[in-house]
Amino acid sequence: MRSVITGVAGVGKTTVLDIVSKETGIKIVNYGTLMFDLAKKRGLVENRDQMRKLSRDIQIDLQKNAATEIGRMEDVIVDTHMSIKTPFGYLPGLPEWVLREINASAFIIIEADPELILRRRQNDPTRARDEDSVESIREHQEINRAFAAAYSIFSGATVKIITNEEGKPDKAAHDIIKVIAVD
Repeated sequence: MRSVITGVAGVGKTTVLDIVSKETGIKIVNYGTLMFDLAKKRGLVENRDQMRKLSRDIQIDLQKNAATEIGRMEDVIVDTHMSIKTPFGYLPGLPEWVLREINASAFIIIEADPELILRRRQNDPTRARDEDSVESIREHQEINRAFAAAYSIFSGATVKIITNEEGKPDKAAHDIIKVIAVD
């Protein structure tokens, strides 16, 4: 079983996935952490927020290397992003070469109200985030849906949208568990 779970920054994905992992015992593999570790080893970045500002070619190389590692793993949930917002536009988080390596059977997108996400981002002192707006967050969530549909066409995996309501991460986690239990 290999599922991909995504969501824009600030949607509460980490909180929800912690619950999923505790209740199921399924390992969560963070795709971005693998990419970051590779980039840091190469001296390209010092923190995760610098990743999206790397050149397209460097990001693609990092994606390929991380995908190869994940492709060797079994029974995992891959925590990643459907798309990465860069200064140059949206970069696919799961381009064809990554989809082939990961071979997921389900894409799950965690979403929340864009105003809530913006508040969460503004109240997170641990990250150096770019300026954002409710509209840009809404756009990013819409782009993620479009990318998920495209990935599904290529891979044959299902797509499920899960809403992470304020104060209800357990509900979102249980909705995810229902999806991956069928997987």
